[in-house]
Amino acid sequence: MISMRLARPCLVLACGLLSGCDLAPAYHPPQFILPSSYRGSAAFSVATPDDSLPRGDWWRRFNDPVLDQLEDEAAKNNPNIQSIAAQYQQARDIAREAEAGLFPSIGVGGSFSDNKQSFNRLFRGNKYTNNIESSNVIDATASWEPDFWDEIRNHAKAQRQLAQGSAAFLASAQLSLQAELASEYIALRGLDAEQAVYQNAIGYYTTAVNITQMRFSDNIASGLDVARSQNQLAATEVLETNVQEKRAKLQNAIADLVGVPASSFVLPPEADANLTVPQIPAELPVDMLQRRPDIADAERKMAAANSSIGVSRAAFYPNGAINAIAGFQDNGINLLTLANSLWSVGASITMPLFEGGLRHAELQRAWSAYAETRDQYRATILSAFQEVEDALSLTSLLQTEAAQEQQALSAANEAQSLSLKLYTGGLSDYLDVVVSQESALTAEVGAVDVKTRQLQAAVELIRALGGGWSTRDMPSATQAMSTGLASSSLNSNASQADGQAQEENKAPTNGASRT
Repeated sequence: MISMRLARPCLVLACGLLSGCDLAPAYHPPQFILPSSYRGSAAFSVATPDDSLPRGDWWRRFNDPVLDQLEDEAAKNNPNIQSIAAQYQQARDIAREAEAGLFPSIGVGGSFSDNKQSFNRLFRGNKYTNNIESSNVIDATASWEPDFWDEIRNHAKAQRQLAQGSAAFLASAQLSLQAELASEYIALRGLDAEQAVYQNAIGYYTTAVNITQMRFSDNIASGLDVARSQNQLAATEVLETNVQEKRAKLQNAIADLVGVPASSFVLPPEADANLTVPQIPAELPVDMLQRRPDIADAERKMAAANSSIGVSRAAFYPNGAINAIAGFQDNGINLLTLANSLWSVGASITMPLFEGGLRHAELQRAWSAYAETRDQYRATILSAFQEVEDALSLTSLLQTEAAQEQQALSAANEAQSLSLKLYTGGLSDYLDVVVSQESALTAEVGAVDVKTRQLQAAVELIRALGGGWSTRDMPSATQAMSTGLASSSLNSNASQADGQAQEENKAPTNGASRT
């Protein structure tokens, strides 16, 4: 029979050996067959060593200081981003809470009381002359739950991974805000340019009205020519007013994105804003997996679901706890003496025997949750490829459309000039002038519209490629739990992915792998 002196070290050794049995499946991210290039890769520019997709402030490539200022203000003041940043902070706090379960819990306490008993209570002896009893206790307690099956570690690991995913989600929300603000600002500047076109046309049509009225006064032209010219002028003024209506709505929308009241926000018109279409360097499809924050968010959620399987598996095994208490107790004033010391050390163990299939159901749910996150990860990647291909196709087609629009504009301007000369020379009807003027106006507005859509397509392409974000910007597992502002953590180094589970959905056995 083993003596108690030998049994205790054996128990400690056994606990140490059992501690660290990780029941979570080995995690490896799914490997998808990716194309070697995008179908619309012709829209990319030739990359040079210094030509890479901009990191961080990608919108600065549009060379507009007003846009730069608006993006900076939106990053600081947008309430939706601040709300998501607070969610990220909560995720980090939850990760720290889960990590705390790995450490012992230590506390101190004390109680001091006097108790007066009734002289007439039952079973009171005659020798009991003092009816006041004192009880003074000072003690320290400690408890620890050995993590035999890595249940606590896997739970903490899952929360860290979710915190990393929350950081990526915050980056994704920031990218969406940046792209939406840039797109709406470009649309507003496009309306400014369009309004300038209409104002020039109004000046041109006003001259045409004066010409037709003079010719009518000289009995050279008919009243129909005057009416046509006046109608054309009025219709163009209506179009200009319509542009002003659209601009007012866009300005208010930009104010909302920037996080300021629309009543106090004004963007002065700037018809000649020097927005340039940036050249996007060549990107490989595999690079997108490292650049899109929404893909990183989906992958971290999948990793967390994999770790949660280990938590559900550990529920099948026994759990133990060690508790200790030490202190002093006395009914007098000499409390802190060796004779008044007390202590207690004990251990407990629990193991589920029958719960009506509860543990199996929880394990099944954990596997189903993992399958859900795996499918969502794949869906996110497929959606990302679609967005990139859509943006590339649009960018390429708009380049062709812009060239065609310029040809149409040149021809329309020449026709407008010739038709007015022919009319003033009496060689043409005014209807030809009206038709040529409307064609020229349509072509000029079309050229402005194509330029605006080219700029917006560049924004969408940069957003689809992940903007300036990279997995290197995602906080590591340790940084995900560090204190400080949530926004500062997004610039830290990223952690490596842990892998993915490929094991069958079944209850655990005693052959758990030891880490």
